[in-house]
Amino acid sequence: MSQTRGKYDFCIGLVLAMSSSIFIGGSFILKKKGLLRLARKGSMRAGQGGHAYLKEWLWWAGLLSMGAGEVANFAAYAFAPATLVTPLGALSVLVSAILSSFFLNEKLNLHGKIGCLLSILGSTVMVIHAPQEEEVETLNEMSHKLGDPGFVVFATLVVIVSLILIFVVGPRHGQTNILVYITICSVIGALSVSCVKGLGIAVKELFAGKPVLEHPLFWILLLSLVVCVSTQINYLNRALDIFNTSIVTPIYYVIFTTSVLTCSAILFKEWQHMAADDIIGTFSGFLTIIVGIFLLHAFKDVNFTLANLPLSLRKDDRAANGALLSTYDCCNHDEESSACLGEIQPTEILSARRNGSLSAF
Repeated sequence: MSQTRGKYDFCIGLVLAMSSSIFIGGSFILKKKGLLRLARKGSMRAGQGGHAYLKEWLWWAGLLSMGAGEVANFAAYAFAPATLVTPLGALSVLVSAILSSFFLNEKLNLHGKIGCLLSILGSTVMVIHAPQEEEVETLNEMSHKLGDPGFVVFATLVVIVSLILIFVVGPRHGQTNILVYITICSVIGALSVSCVKGLGIAVKELFAGKPVLEHPLFWILLLSLVVCVSTQINYLNRALDIFNTSIVTPIYYVIFTTSVLTCSAILFKEWQHMAADDIIGTFSGFLTIIVGIFLLHAFKDVNFTLANLPLSLRKDDRAANGALLSTYDCCNHDEESSACLGEIQPTEILSARRNGSLSAF
């Protein structure tokens, strides 16, 4: 009976996590459409300090969509393991990229399409191999988990590292090193996910009629969540303001998800119930999503499609054939070797430039 209930909760959590990604990904498109409509009307843009978007229904639809996505994401942690819910958050980036190509006329190049495909494949692999059992069902059990020595040591290290980065490293290197601010919001994010997980369990107990509001752990988790989320938003905004979004997004996803997986393994010990092939499958799916997100963001400004692929291959073939022909001519005309070397040099330089080794010349 408990195994059947566990699978039922897992499916609910999976649906909620995927719904969250769809709502959040679609919210960016709705907000962008609303802002573009205001720009066509000549209203003062939000980037210039205008607030005309508050009168645009599309913008409000996007805000409601994002709110629905966050609520679904919050609820997903109450039913499914954080090992599954957190990595699936990458699907919101995928949904946003696909919808923008249809509704905003933004081009999705070949790298982006391959990245989307890899993200879908990686998410599928993670769903198949993710742990389907969840041990913690009450706040009392959650309090015992939080008091575990392993988690206490982990949380202490996270707080110490965060304080050092905020007060010592940040003021000196935060403006030049992209990892400083991203690491702060990522490791703090691991604690915020644990708080969300605990509050999700509390909400389930509240609907079951239990006196959750009288439990001190509920208020501790709520206060901790407010502090963690505020810190995350602050330092993530700093990173986005200083560095390129296409670089910040994949790095933040990797460090944040790795921190959450580590925290989940220590707090809930979900990995102890997984077979070796499931552990390998989960990590493989996670790495596949990372590659997909990287391709989707790192090369989004590169104009490269399937139509360009044959042309690129033909250029490479002509360059290779030209180099072989020049070498053959030089071998058969020793008296013209110096001239031939002069003719080969441009081809070698072209090849070196393509391989990034031009400095050798």
